[in-house]
Amino acid sequence: MKITFCGAAETTTGSQHLIDVNGSRILLDCGLYQGRRDTANDRNRHFFFEPQSVDAVVLSHAHIDHSGNLPSLTSKGFKGNIYSTFATRDLCQIMLADCARIQGQDTKWLNKRRAKRGEPDLETLYTEQEAEECVRQFVTIGYDRSIPIADGVTLTFIDAGHILGSAQIILDIVENGHHRRLLFSGDVGRGNNEILRDPTVAEDVDLLIMESTYGNREHELPTQANHLLSDILNRALDKKGKVIIPAFAVERTQQLVYVLHHLTEEGLIPDVPIFVDSPLAVSATEIFRLHPECFNENVYEFLFDKRDPFGFENLSLVRKVNESKALNDLREPAIIISASGMCEAGRVLHHLRNNIEDPKNTVLFVGYCAEHTLGAKIRSGMKEVPILGDVFRVNADIEILDSFSGHADRSELLSYFDKMGGKKERVFLVHGETEQSHALQKTLSERHSGQIEVARWRSEVEI
Repeated sequence: MKITFCGAAETTTGSQHLIDVNGSRILLDCGLYQGRRDTANDRNRHFFFEPQSVDAVVLSHAHIDHSGNLPSLTSKGFKGNIYSTFATRDLCQIMLADCARIQGQDTKWLNKRRAKRGEPDLETLYTEQEAEECVRQFVTIGYDRSIPIADGVTLTFIDAGHILGSAQIILDIVENGHHRRLLFSGDVGRGNNEILRDPTVAEDVDLLIMESTYGNREHELPTQANHLLSDILNRALDKKGKVIIPAFAVERTQQLVYVLHHLTEEGLIPDVPIFVDSPLAVSATEIFRLHPECFNENVYEFLFDKRDPFGFENLSLVRKVNESKALNDLREPAIIISASGMCEAGRVLHHLRNNIEDPKNTVLFVGYCAEHTLGAKIRSGMKEVPILGDVFRVNADIEILDSFSGHADRSELLSYFDKMGGKKERVFLVHGETEQSHALQKTLSERHSGQIEVARWRSEVEI
């Protein structure tokens, strides 16, 4: 068996791990690399392997850094099955099309500016049609159901508790008469999530490919620190300005809506208009309602009490472009939730352009932003930032509330690792910046006798 780390090694984006076993090639995830535009464009257009040589893809979840380059893979010759959970498939149907649409919009915007400078046009990575055609190759299975996907390889999904439909990937592999169980963690949830169940504990693991996003960081806050959210919103709205919340369209947005529903009902925040300004987030919210199998007990009971967890009186779901533009003319306090969470694309860029220079306004981050993204620059305290080709002064208040993070922190990752059964003879750390991965490697090596390695981008490992 050979493992090649083709993405999300020494970084947190572009998840791709290629398994060669028994003459078959299985790709775990096929995510978009997000970061500096030139680097991202190069990595996303050029695979480290021939797409037509891959026999199957197994997808951990629908976030774009794990699924977003699937249309490129299929359009370049991959003809095999893409295995996922039911909710992941439904989310990918809207998310991949949305990703293509946003690429087209942003490319059109940038090309207008490039034309004025006499620069050549940029091309989109893939089209909406290619995204739709890609989804035809999905094969869906439920949690805890096993299915053979290649010679000597059986797949099982178990819950990762990260986003709706997210899964840890178990591959039971028989090679040369020997059985090994390989686990790919995908992205590990924190547990005690407002909406989702806790991550399932895996058993009998021999080989582990594990995320390390927060390998050396503790979240400052536990999950469900809703009193702090209400404090931030009350301070921000007292200034009579807008609160802009960049949030991933899937999971963070629905989690926020669910919490804001409760805070509004309990009178803990002012009765102001709340807008979800993202066609993708609106569609994703509809998909959430279709998958109660992913909900924790509280939300499951809430749903079957005939109450809508994701809708209330002062909430507006914005799809149309003219409705989104009208939010720029609002003069009253309001909360605007808009994608993307890392501020790399989508309508949030226009809300930031129109609001970040006004000191009455607040930008609230509720999730992780990868290095070099616009969100990371704003979070870090930069006084001026580039937004869609122009530089803007950051005069708005910047707030960070990591209780909404979907990623397990250092202590939660260690707990996840310790609960896991099996020998774990070799562990490969992925999906983390270099400093985070090496710190987690050091900590795990002090408590585990197996081999702990930080995966290097494009490195090959023989098992």
